[in-house]
Amino acid sequence: MQKNVYAVEYPIAVDKGLGQLALQTDFAAHVEQLMKQVLFTDPGERINRPDFGCGIRRMVFAPNSQESASLAQVTIFQAMEKWLGTLVKVNQVEVSAENEVLSIKINYVLKAQQERRYLNVEVNL
Repeated sequence: MQKNVYAVEYPIAVDKGLGQLALQTDFAAHVEQLMKQVLFTDPGERINRPDFGCGIRRMVFAPNSQESASLAQVTIFQAMEKWLGTLVKVNQVEVSAENEVLSIKINYVLKAQQERRYLNVEVNL
């Protein structure tokens, strides 16, 4: 079942052809944008939702170690379940720390489509 959505593109962009905000109409891409918002929003950054996000950017100031990666893994899993639990079922979160790169791999299922998907993100520390 293909599910369409009409939401503002993230990060916000202007559709030059139409002269208005760019829209995201693909449901899977929209959910991926939401996941990135959860990942890169620091708790306290949103005024009306002060506990939103998991704050991966804070890891920039933490030592890049396996212990930090394990902490990030738990934090990411909990944030995804809390904020996107109605849209996705997170099967697995893997976080590894190598040199100055924090590698995040999320294995999830889109609940509306019962489709398994992956999100891979690298954060340079």
